[in-house]
Parts: sequence; structure tokens; C-alpha cells
Amino acid sequence: MVDQATVRTTIAASPQACFAAAIDFERYPDWASDIKMARVLSRDDEGRAVDVEFRAAAMGRSTTYTLRYFYGSNPSRLAWRLQSGDIARRLDGEYEFLPVSSDPSSTEIVYHLAVDLSVPLPGFVKRRAEARIVRTAVNDFTAYVESGA
Repeated sequence: MVDQATVRTTIAASPQACFAAAIDFERYPDWASDIKMARVLSRDDEGRAVDVEFRAAAMGRSTTYTLRYFYGSNPSRLAWRLQSGDIARRLDGEYEFLPVSSDPSSTEIVYHLAVDLSVPLPGFVKRRAEARIVRTAVNDFTAYVESGA
């Protein structure tokens, strides 16, 4: 069963700073507490990462997965789809960074995630793991970007 979550928050950074941090995959281990390694496997003609392999702590063990990133024509949106993974059948999502009209130095982040784990887990364990992913993607990301890193 696919579980989905969407979170919105406003942070004190420009959409450009947010997008730049989101596509700096090699730096994810610096701010995403569960990410232990991020390695770009391929890039597009503009030099942006397309396929990225991650190693992360998950449910008391290490997991490895590869995400494919999509940039499209919207410069404020970054989407991804799971290409391969050892504990998930689906790990798809997107960040959207929207300017706040009343404060150009702030951004509304919309984060969406769809997860389908391939390992059977009790519902409460699954929800806890998914909440941790979302918390890292929003709270840890916010702290990292607002620190000016």
C-alpha cells in the first residue's frame, strides 16, 4: 500500500537558495541526518544530477537506493522517482519552492512524498519511518538552508 504525505512550510531563504541546496546532492549527508552517502551516477546536458545513489540508515539497518531526478520547465520544482532500492518499491516525491509575495526573502516549501515499502512492517513502524523521512526533508532541510550553508 502506498502511503503519501504532503507538508508545507515557510522558510527564511529565497527560492533560488532552496533549489540550489536541494540539487546539491553530495552535501545531503551534511544536513540529512539519516543520509550516510550520496553519489551522483549521471548528469544531464546542463550538468544537473539525474541519477543519484543514496545510502541511508533506515529502521535499524542500512539501505541503498537510487533516485532519478526530473527538472522540467518549472525552475522552482524538483521531482524524483525511485529507480532501485532494497527496502522500497516506491519512493517518489517532489519539492516545490514558491516565492512568498509579501516577503521576497522567504519561500514556501511544498514537499510531497509517496512511499511503498517492500518489507512487511507493522503500521505504526511504517508510519514512524515515513514521518522521519518527511521530518528530515522539511525540518533538517530548513535548518540547513536558513543557516546559510
